[in-house]
This record gives sequence, C-alpha cells and structure tokens, in this order.
Amino acid sequence: MNTRVEDSVRTDQAVWTAIDAEAAREERQLELIASENHASREVIAAMGTVLTNKYAEGYPGRRYYGGCEHVDVVEDLARQRAMALFGAAAANVQPHSGTQANMAAFLALLAPGDRILALSLDHGGHLSHGHPKNFSGVFYPIESYGVEKGSERIDMDRVREKALATRPKMILAGASAYSRTLDFPAFASIAKEVGAKMLVDMAHIAGLVAARVHPSPVGHADVVTMTTHKTLRGPRGGLVLADVETMKKVNSALFPGVQGGPLMHVIAAKAIALREAAAPSFVTYQQRVVENARALANGLTARGLRIVSGGTDNHLMLVDVTAMGLSGKEAEDALSHVDLTCNKNLIPYDPRPPMQASGIRLGTPAITTRGLEPHHMPTLAGWIADVLAKPTDDAVSKRVRGEVAEVARACPIYPG
Repeated sequence: MNTRVEDSVRTDQAVWTAIDAEAAREERQLELIASENHASREVIAAMGTVLTNKYAEGYPGRRYYGGCEHVDVVEDLARQRAMALFGAAAANVQPHSGTQANMAAFLALLAPGDRILALSLDHGGHLSHGHPKNFSGVFYPIESYGVEKGSERIDMDRVREKALATRPKMILAGASAYSRTLDFPAFASIAKEVGAKMLVDMAHIAGLVAARVHPSPVGHADVVTMTTHKTLRGPRGGLVLADVETMKKVNSALFPGVQGGPLMHVIAAKAIALREAAAPSFVTYQQRVVENARALANGLTARGLRIVSGGTDNHLMLVDVTAMGLSGKEAEDALSHVDLTCNKNLIPYDPRPPMQASGIRLGTPAITTRGLEPHHMPTLAGWIADVLAKPTDDAVSKRVRGEVAEVARACPIYPG
C-alpha cells in the first residue's frame, strides 16, 4: 500500500505540490514536536476512502440518516477496540479533536458557571483547560494549580489545599508540557474529598497509557479524554472513555451538543490505529519512546542545558535555553534551520511572553517511529547543543544539517 495518490486523480497541481512538499519535509526533518507523530500507511489510507461521503449523525443503530449499516460496523469496531485497549466500560470515538472531547466532558459533568481546578496554562496546561479565549475559560470560572518553584513538579498536597480553598465542581488532571508521572489516585482522592468530578485529559500520554508505560486514569476519573494522534500514533481526532451511565451524558453532550455528523473516514482510521496499539510491537515502541526521551534529556544535561524538573518520565521534556542567551523562539528557529523541528514553550515562572518564551519543548514519539534508538540520542543532543551555542555560525549549521540528513535518509518514515 502506498500513501501516494495515483497521478490520474492528481489534477489540482497547486494542492498536490504543497502535499508533496510536506511529505518531503517530513522525510527530511527529524520531528521533535512532542504532539506530533507519523501515522502508518494504513491509517492514512483509511482517511482517503469513500467513508468521507457518508453522513452519520447519531450513533450506531440510532442514526438520523439511512444507509449507515457499514459505517456502523466501523464505529462499533473503533469503540470496542478503545474499550479493550484501555479497560474502559464505554467509549465515544466521534470527537473531531481533543478540545471537542473536553467540551463534551464539561457539558456532561458541569453546568455553565461551575468552577474548575486545572493545571495553570503557563505551567504546562492546555488551552482547553481554561484559556480565557477558549470555551473553557469563557463559560467556566477557572482556578489553577501549578508546579513548585524548586522542584518544578506538581505537589499533590498543594493541589489538595487549593481544592479545599476553592471547592471546584471539577478537578482536571492532564497537561501538554509536563514531563513527570501524574498521580491519578491522588487526584481522585482529592476530588472525592471536595465533592468534585474528575476529568483526565491524557491527550499526550494516551499511547504510553495504552502500553502500560504510564499509569492509567481509567477507574480513577469520571471521564477520560484523549487525542488519537500524538503518542497513540493514529489520525488527528479525539476519544472519550467513561462508565456506561456517564457515557450516556457524554454521548448527548457531543451529539447534538457540540458536533453534527461524525467524520467516518477518520473513525475508520482510529479503529485501525487502536488495533495497531493492541499489538505487542506497540508496547516495545512506547518503551523505546520513554527510553529515548530519558537518553535525550541526559545528553542535553551533559552538554550544559537545563531540563525543567531535572528530567522526564514520559515522552517529552522542556529545555530552558536562557543560559544560551536565546529565547525559545530563537532556539526554535535555529533548530529548524538545521532540520530539527521543535516548538518554543513557556517554562514555569517564565518572564517572557508566550510567543517568545524561555524554553523549547522536545518529544521523542516521531523520531522513535522512524527508528531512532537510545544510542542516537547523545548525537542528537550534541547537534542541539552545538546549534544553540552558535546559532548564527554557518559552518556549524551546515555540518549539523548534513549529519541530520544522513540519519533521516537511513531512517525513512515510509520506506520505499
């Protein structure tokens, strides 16, 4: 199976030229953005099928439109595979994104105006956890917990103090830039103590949880949301897990609450990705993701770069580039110039604004997918340190870009 579309249907040259250029970029560059990955050929192929033609408002067996007998099979497969993979009683695979999965969870568990306690956005939280311009911050009062100044880790005693002081209706656990293990039993205990619902957004760590490389929130949280890309390595989209009774509320909140017809071609790709995630090779892959992250963090530390919280337990790390005399934006641009793709990111208690930031976020899911191993990480760390030490040195950039190209050619995303 090939991801390339036959020339006979490639009539829109402007669009296909951009698509081909993106394919070439992905092969040429080493992807270090923690929220990105490379889906399999089969996952990509499913998104280009006739399922995109089908309107299927509702749920299997209860659709508004006729002709849904085959897409019902696909959605049931995806739900069953999600439930089996994560050990959940019920699943909804229709969310178009992780944010829409969160929106459905909020609507199912809360009334507008109910207070939420979530990780501060500038300490690693997500836009859908309370940004003032996001639906979450518009319709719900947000209280925040953060990481401690010394350890740069979440202190569960402090979370409990904040919960007791603010009495939220929901406690939200989950992050987009936190490199340490989340203590789901502790979050659940605090939620029970203050009479709050518990939502876990495991968008970043879903693949790690599926492979039992990170503890699971299932059984602790009232609702668990996730994306199906990132570490789960599927198509772009969202997914929700809950018990049977809570899922009834989630189903109604999602449709007709926040979405109309589901994207059946994407749900087919989710089903395939969930099957792939149930294979023993996926466990090996996730173990390697974590091994690579730790090796990369150690390599960067050895070269004098500071890793926020001192290291990582999962697939990502925040690197403080202040000592290099750079902003996160400058570091991102310098690494992009040598075909190492990452993103600028706030570090805890960052004095810079978000569009400049003092750190970069690095992740290992994508490079692990293409075959890089722990023994590659000291070299990768060396490239990063060399470039950040001399971001305007053309000789350094030329050397590193050539060495990156050699590794990229030796480890293709889609061989052949």
